[in-house]
Amino acid sequence: MTLTSRDLNLLNEKGITEQMLNEQLARFAAGFPYLRVEAPATPGRGIMTLTEQERNRYAGEWQRFLRDGGSVVKMVPASGAASRMFKNLFAYAASGEMTPFMQEFFAGLHEFAFYPELKSACERLYGATPDDLLASGRGVDVVKALISEEGMNYGQLPKALLTFHKSSTGVRTPLEEHLAEGAGYAADAEGRVHVHFTVSPDHMELMKAKIAEALPAMQKEYGLQFVVDMSVQKPSTDTVAVNLDGTPYREAGDLFFRPAGHGALLENLSELPEQVVFLKNIDNVVPDSLRASTLEYKKVLGGILVDTHRRIAHYAGELRTGLPSRPVLNEMLDFMHDTLCITREGAEQMDDLELADYLLCKFDRPLRVCGMVRNEGEPGGGPFLTYNADGTVSPQILESTQLDPESASTPELLKGSTHFNPVDLVCYTHDLEGEAFKLTEFTDPETGFISQKSRKGVEIKALELPGLWNGSMSDWNTIFVEVPADTFNPVKTVNDLLRPAHKG
Repeated sequence: MTLTSRDLNLLNEKGITEQMLNEQLARFAAGFPYLRVEAPATPGRGIMTLTEQERNRYAGEWQRFLRDGGSVVKMVPASGAASRMFKNLFAYAASGEMTPFMQEFFAGLHEFAFYPELKSACERLYGATPDDLLASGRGVDVVKALISEEGMNYGQLPKALLTFHKSSTGVRTPLEEHLAEGAGYAADAEGRVHVHFTVSPDHMELMKAKIAEALPAMQKEYGLQFVVDMSVQKPSTDTVAVNLDGTPYREAGDLFFRPAGHGALLENLSELPEQVVFLKNIDNVVPDSLRASTLEYKKVLGGILVDTHRRIAHYAGELRTGLPSRPVLNEMLDFMHDTLCITREGAEQMDDLELADYLLCKFDRPLRVCGMVRNEGEPGGGPFLTYNADGTVSPQILESTQLDPESASTPELLKGSTHFNPVDLVCYTHDLEGEAFKLTEFTDPETGFISQKSRKGVEIKALELPGLWNGSMSDWNTIFVEVPADTFNPVKTVNDLLRPAHKG
């Protein structure tokens, strides 16, 4: 492919090399391989289930880590507008067609925490309340007051800045709820709660303004200091789009690049200086009155993380100071099998030196503990035990698109899957010497995927990087833990805010 001077300037602006561009184009042609899976991870085989006594012990481990000066940050991916949350409302505003979804929306209108703001917007725009407008058949105007730029602009704002919940002091956005949640489990020994949001450049100033407005009241309410910072997805992680025939897609003559999914946030994660990072999506928050279960299990997951890291550090120290005896090596191998759920055929038959090298290589990696929720509907992607390039089998979080639909074993794998991934992770991102891992060295580039999108009426193909909690963490040590369903309360559509978990 011949690049124009404008192409080269664009690549330079983004920090993308010609080689990277050519690799992306080659990937469209080659595609991504399906993953080879041994079995779904299930309780007793890849997923920990805990007794109350064990939960209390791990929560205590987490509190001890904080008291001893451990550093922690809560990372919240919050990029992008909330337009998909209002997809049904956009369709209604365009057509006026009343659907069951819209009937539910209007029936619950007064229950939304944002209703007072909507009432003010309707009165400003139309000189009438939402009830008056609905009574006169002007439901479209009510919706436009919510989603349009002239109204509340909820169709374009980030989810972080939408009014989600009522509280004892008024109303709260997800941004504020994440601060409140962090106060419950992530305050360090100095009384500081570190929270990091990844945001779109378009929303940076709005986020700064909301943080400045919210912090004084939040700090007074919780008696803690919130240290909040933000970063944007790096332009160098964008990927080129192509036409359906694989040729580069252009707009006004220029190559068109798009954000390459949440896997691009791996670099943002890598730059966080704290030892421990809690990772959770922006829309998965509940009001104070319903947060007890979430706080308990955050502490439990954190305790499992630091307890496991301590054992790994102890074993690695023994391996680095000499060759342990065979019984000690076997103890380490049992720990790898039973706790980290990593298996390799023939490991037991390795000689002592080979086994020691193998163990140390596997121990010296980033570590994550992932909450998993039981499936209550049709099973899909989630926790599996997957074959790796080095012949090992280890826990991985997969999307269903990574499984070969033509394979005879895929339906049984999905049918046997008991849990799904709610994006409830806590990560230890520093090595055994306390230095930050270079996290890009622990990804599997073969685990991205290609999607088809519509862009200005043109069908194009887009390249998604390995997902942040999927292939981007493929070569991490991973522990799956069952967590209760009441810790998972995402808001994917506006009507989800009418569920009991979001009304307090």
